[in-house]
Amino acid sequence: MSVFFIDTNCELWWEKAKELGITNIIKMPYTICDDEYYYDLGEKYNPKEFYGLVRKGNMPITSCLNAENYKEYFEPFFKKGEEILYVSFSSKMSGTFTFLDMAIKELSEKYPAAKFTRYDTKGISMGAGLSVYEAAKLHKAGKSVKEITDFLDGFILRVNAVFSPDSLQHLKKGGRLSSAQALIGGLLQIKPLIRLNDEGALYSAAKVNGRQKAIGAIAEDVIENIADADKYPIVVLDADCEDDAQKIIQKIKAALPDAEVWHQPVGPVIGTHCGPGTIAVCYVGNSRGR
Repeated sequence: MSVFFIDTNCELWWEKAKELGITNIIKMPYTICDDEYYYDLGEKYNPKEFYGLVRKGNMPITSCLNAENYKEYFEPFFKKGEEILYVSFSSKMSGTFTFLDMAIKELSEKYPAAKFTRYDTKGISMGAGLSVYEAAKLHKAGKSVKEITDFLDGFILRVNAVFSPDSLQHLKKGGRLSSAQALIGGLLQIKPLIRLNDEGALYSAAKVNGRQKAIGAIAEDVIENIADADKYPIVVLDADCEDDAQKIIQKIKAALPDAEVWHQPVGPVIGTHCGPGTIAVCYVGNSRGR
């Protein structure tokens, strides 16, 4: 049987990972108040504390793992000649995979009997996590790497992620908006609806005026585009704005009373880039986006 790896940028909640027996978890780093941490899928994470610090002006930063970090994760399994499957977040979201590729090249030359596959979910947060969750279930059932990746080939582009940040300043600091766009958007209370495209990058799909319209638009997006609601969960995430998350959950449950809805916080690495007050939903449709 293969060895199954995930990373914490998939944001699959730690209890779900534990239920599935996932133990090989690549922890992504973030720094706040000059202290570096590694996200643990929420087991010891306090979102109130993290977003409270951000709201007070303490700006977190994220960084890439280096090649040595990756070798520490993977070398024990290469040394044993194992077959490894790593289901990862989108390559479009980080430069960290350059360092991963360096590490894997070196390990593959050193241990040629081992096999390594990284499968790019072309998603982030639970836009990757839903794919990870389904892949982990197949792995636990004893499916081969090929069987798992064949399933993912038909699944990942059905996974939708739609979110709206409360403030545009974090997107500006991350280089996704100009200062002028962020200023005008803030003055006009414009809330973008941001989605994942088929390549695994983010794009602005729509703009609405005001927070309540953004909440309504996100709920409607799910209700109008969901598929197989009896098979796959809907995941609502919030960056310390639980009341708004509950409004979306209520709208979804009213329209889809039999749907399984998970609710969890946005983690600190993703939260660094979208900021407190961000609200998001990830779900499975017939295709990704519109």
